[in-house]
Amino acid sequence: MVDQVLNIWLCDARAGEPNLKPFELVIKSDESPTVGLALVKAGLVFSQDDPALARKGCFGVFGKRKDWDSPIYEGDRLELYSPLLIDPKAVRRKKANQNQDAKFQAAAAKRRARRL
Repeated sequence: MVDQVLNIWLCDARAGEPNLKPFELVIKSDESPTVGLALVKAGLVFSQDDPALARKGCFGVFGKRKDWDSPIYEGDRLELYSPLLIDPKAVRRKKANQNQDAKFQAAAAKRRARRL
């Protein structure tokens, strides 16, 4: 039984400034190198149901969201993301409503101008 070693990078951006550090992932012959295995062996989580990973899309490789059982390769950068501060859907919805309000106000001003 020969252990395989993968050198990967861990980037933890959950609290403040991103912290990038090298990590040696030691894989036994009966294990497959996955994102979940790397997170467990790095001591960041205990299982897939860990509350630290409760939200969707909180980790990825090179900026691409990955699943727990996605493979990981030599030299990959495993990233842990902080939660979004503002929901992008809500921002787009608010901006669209503001544009709609501006259109209605302009139309109302035209109607008032015609009456005078």
